[in-house]
Amino acid sequence: MPADLRDQYEKILGYLPQDFGYYPEFTAYDFLLYLASLKGLARQRAREKAMELLELVSLSDSAKKKIKTFSGGMKQRLGIAQALLNDPKLLVLDEPTAGLDPNERIRFRNLISRLGRDRIVILSTHIVSDVEYIASTILMMKNGQIIHRGRIDEVIAAIEGKVFECLVDRKTADRLMADYPVINVREESGKTLLRLVADFPPCETAVSVPATLEDLYLYYFSREVVKNEQLS
Repeated sequence: MPADLRDQYEKILGYLPQDFGYYPEFTAYDFLLYLASLKGLARQRAREKAMELLELVSLSDSAKKKIKTFSGGMKQRLGIAQALLNDPKLLVLDEPTAGLDPNERIRFRNLISRLGRDRIVILSTHIVSDVEYIASTILMMKNGQIIHRGRIDEVIAAIEGKVFECLVDRKTADRLMADYPVINVREESGKTLLRLVADFPPCETAVSVPATLEDLYLYYFSREVVKNEQLS
């Protein structure tokens, strides 16, 4: 890539990889100053920007603490801060909530939503609930090809009528779990309630239920859905 074109990309792009590199002995503040210098920020501007971003990601109280003492969520928030040093118009986040506890995931999702107000945020993740809470447009890819694109309700429409709940005995439940992608299993008064995806009703007690984004994901990325003949 030509140097001038690379410089143009670097000016508008912020990136947080799934495992971003950091120096454990650095403090959060010093780490941002170091990266700011690599990105060409003037010293005074770098200091101002570092404190501004630490405040944004709720790390101002930990600015002078070494990164090695941070929790996973704190490190991810610091990763967001470093990605924002150059005020990017396009922010790319790769599996940003992987491994975080529920509280940190919620905090992180809210932060990403705020960041999306004045820039494009591209979120790559397998955690479906993050997509439901954050994304306004969804692109679903399989084998390198985009198979769905649109709002959540638009992409979910692709499997309406293919999600079922079945209350069955344990033997039937075992058979269905072997044959179909099962989303949820719950025991109820000696029977088993299954939520699964299939092209046709998988048993006589199957009831069609509204689809969710998680159902859609399972439909395409679990083993191939068994295409049984429709029950008469």
